[in-house]
Amino acid sequence: MDDAYSIQTTTADEGEHDGLETLTTLKDRDAFLVADPWGDVKDGAHGLFDRDTRLLSRFVLTVGRARPSRLSSGVTRDNVFFACHSTNRPLPPMGGRSAPAGVLHLERRRFLWDRRLFERVRVVNHGTEDILLPLAFEFGADFADIFQVRGTPRAQHGRIHPPTTDGRRVAFRYTGLDGVDRSSCIAFSEPPARLTAERAEFMFSLPRGRRLDLYVECGIDACAAPDEDRFRWNGVQARLAMRRRMRRGASVRGRRSPRFNDWLTQSRTDVALLTTDLPTGPYPYAGVPWFSTPFGRDGIITAWQMLWIDPSLAKGVLTYLAARQATGTDAFMDSAPGKIMHETRGGEMSALGEVPFGLYYGGVDTTCLFIALAGAYARRTGDLTTVRDLWPHLIAAADWMRDHGDSNGDGLIDYARAAETGLSNQGWKDSEDSIFDSQGRFPKGPVALLEVQGYAFAAWRALADLGGLLGDERRTEWAARAEAVRALVEDRFWIEEQGFYAIALDGDGRRMEAIGSNAGHLLFCGLPSRERARRVTRRLLTAEFRSGWGLRTLAKGQPRFNPMSYHNGSVWPHDTAMAAAGMARYGERRAVAMLLDEIYGAATHFHLRLPELFCGFVRETGEPPIAYPVACLPQAWAAGSVFLMLQAVLGVSIDAIEGLVEVAAPTLPAGLERLSVTGLQVGDGVIDLNFQRLDGHVAVMPRERGGVSLRVTG
Repeated sequence: MDDAYSIQTTTADEGEHDGLETLTTLKDRDAFLVADPWGDVKDGAHGLFDRDTRLLSRFVLTVGRARPSRLSSGVTRDNVFFACHSTNRPLPPMGGRSAPAGVLHLERRRFLWDRRLFERVRVVNHGTEDILLPLAFEFGADFADIFQVRGTPRAQHGRIHPPTTDGRRVAFRYTGLDGVDRSSCIAFSEPPARLTAERAEFMFSLPRGRRLDLYVECGIDACAAPDEDRFRWNGVQARLAMRRRMRRGASVRGRRSPRFNDWLTQSRTDVALLTTDLPTGPYPYAGVPWFSTPFGRDGIITAWQMLWIDPSLAKGVLTYLAARQATGTDAFMDSAPGKIMHETRGGEMSALGEVPFGLYYGGVDTTCLFIALAGAYARRTGDLTTVRDLWPHLIAAADWMRDHGDSNGDGLIDYARAAETGLSNQGWKDSEDSIFDSQGRFPKGPVALLEVQGYAFAAWRALADLGGLLGDERRTEWAARAEAVRALVEDRFWIEEQGFYAIALDGDGRRMEAIGSNAGHLLFCGLPSRERARRVTRRLLTAEFRSGWGLRTLAKGQPRFNPMSYHNGSVWPHDTAMAAAGMARYGERRAVAMLLDEIYGAATHFHLRLPELFCGFVRETGEPPIAYPVACLPQAWAAGSVFLMLQAVLGVSIDAIEGLVEVAAPTLPAGLERLSVTGLQVGDGVIDLNFQRLDGHVAVMPRERGGVSLRVTG
């Protein structure tokens, strides 16, 4: 993100770095929780958030005035429950001798459901004597906006009202400068011995060999009385909802490869966790904690990654974005008629216009990607009913590309932020230092990004294809526009002596000759000639780009190269996946399998959950990849990357309009001998694909049910 909205880091106690890779996260709909490995909410990025407002800013458990000694903690495989197991430190004397350390087992188990945190604290006495157990919670609600938490200062704040208590509950209320009352509460199943506005103290008598359970709830508005039945019933609902999201679409499994399957499962559950079922359909939110909201670009790319196995995401994303398409011009929102949303937020600062992201359109690529995804969705599903519903929005988006996206009439889509509050760079590499020339100098606007021209090419081709299906005579014009974009890119961006494309053109038409991974997205869109695609692929696979854990965003040796930066030398899994899919489009399979193996290797060091990005240092024997400390985790298009790369390596393409599945020269990553894709819906039919390595090549064995044809080539 632009540094005007930069992310602040903090350091936790007990010597453990509190970067996002050490935090635990839960999400349900528009609510998410960020806590440390003990389950405590203490500072920094921590908190229970709902619609970009922090409802719980402190929630710390102590036993005998001390933090328990943590044994283990983590989130269940389905991303529903968090559990922390710990034991006591020596307890202070309570009418006799103190209890020694290590005789109590404490389990904190929690989940989110229906915009509410449910927690059970279970304590078991494994000692030889009865124990008087002093247990306490510290809590607070600051109602901070997500952008405040990220470090954006505010000159004024609303009013935090004094909390109220009623024996088992504490209620918090805040009146924002926007005039909106926001409230939250915390409630306990047992009445505390002492309850204040910021602390609940309990004194339990726990006989040896016995256990006690304390239930806690926190969320918006008033809290019901927590108890075992509410905890169990709501926990079942949360788990069932996750299972429903997980069961959408086809299943992909490696045979006799449990570790690889664990990665597939983790990635699928991360996409499911981040997917919120909106009235318009399922939408994958970008990532926790900073981007747990609908983003246009992120939603489109995640839906595209998952399209071959689960088209429902694409339909949900397209429908949602169509409903929020711009109809007017506004510099603060960076909107123009037909433009597709970049980001939406629900917090106080967005509502007041202190930040422009309440409904913000400052993404130059999202409108092109919207059209391109619609074309891919139509071919994948044959769902022309949805396409007809979207058709006015697709035409409006095309009109934006023609009338507003090209500000200087040179045939290329460009950007320059309309207001100083907006993002200075508006492609996916949106940090302020990510676009520059071969000397490291920043461009004069408006800027035409390389990959955006690829998206525009794909959009015009998709529109021509859809026009053919719907009988729109403008399809010839749209096809011509696609070819015109292709010719402009090949003429103006290509650097012959580098065998590569420039990252951008500035407002004077001067090439920004930095060598970046943006060219991989051009391959994904199928714009380059075969010869140039071959040269780009060859360079992307050199040590300039390949870290051993995936492709760097910037070639090593370029000005501003920094493997620890956000966009100038780090590795983004989705970026590697799109480049790999682009290589596969031109027939390259072995290199794609190699890149998939590298990304898998990185995932094994991140507990099989790929972060948004990680540092681009070269892979060293016996050493893990180096984390980027504030990367979102989980993050949607990072989680979806494995599925796009698998589609690329297997050579699978689906045309539901023709009722055809094509498999072209499939291969498998190293160490994987068999892989199955089951329940692949194609129109009214279903097909299973079983891939197996045989005599140096990969064979595919299908099982069709309904009118699906399979064609194997290569």
